[in-house]
Amino acid sequence: MSLFNTVRNTIVPVHKEGYPFIAAFFVASLILGWIFKPLFWIGLLLTLWCAYFFRDPERMTPQDDDLVISPADGRVSSVQLVVPPAELNLGSEPMLRISVFMNVFNCHVNRSPARGRIVSVNYRSGSFVNAELDKASEDNERNGLVMETKHGQIGVVQIAGLVARRILCWANPNEPLDAGERFGLIRFGSRLDVFLPAGAAPRVTLGQTAIAGETVLAEFGSAKGPIVSRRS
Repeated sequence: MSLFNTVRNTIVPVHKEGYPFIAAFFVASLILGWIFKPLFWIGLLLTLWCAYFFRDPERMTPQDDDLVISPADGRVSSVQLVVPPAELNLGSEPMLRISVFMNVFNCHVNRSPARGRIVSVNYRSGSFVNAELDKASEDNERNGLVMETKHGQIGVVQIAGLVARRILCWANPNEPLDAGERFGLIRFGSRLDVFLPAGAAPRVTLGQTAIAGETVLAEFGSAKGPIVSRRS
């Protein structure tokens, strides 16, 4: 393997949405350094963090239509039966909701949890309380996708957090999505909720670390019940 390929495989790509922010952080660092030299190094560290925040690594996604893959990097903060948001039009009966909370150090590129076709995309304005709180599902700014899959309709909701001020979604109704395909991004710190129809069994537990495009959140058609974990 050449030196060029080694370097290319070591450096994680940065999503294009991050370029303006990285440039702004660097320019601010130069200005602050001109005023007071030590501030340049502080600004440079923040610039490097900004580049790290907008990283967009490749992922190896399981190709199995019975599996539901995590749409986000982060910590599993909720696994419970909840009535989905009204704007998703998924009915008034409780559905299995699995939530993944992203802090400011997680990769924030969002990926499709399954293969299917987008039925609808619904944006709702709202507040910006801590995305870890359960009420964030109803109160916070959010963007919801409904997908038609092999096992029925799945809801995916991007929820803004305490410091998040922009939800990006470049998926559109009637477009197909493959499992693990990128569809959006949230700045900075947020949560993803996945609403699943009957027949889905959780394959994660509270507090577990999830990796977007790789971690299996749930499984359809399995005789096994929810998994049990222990801390060690």
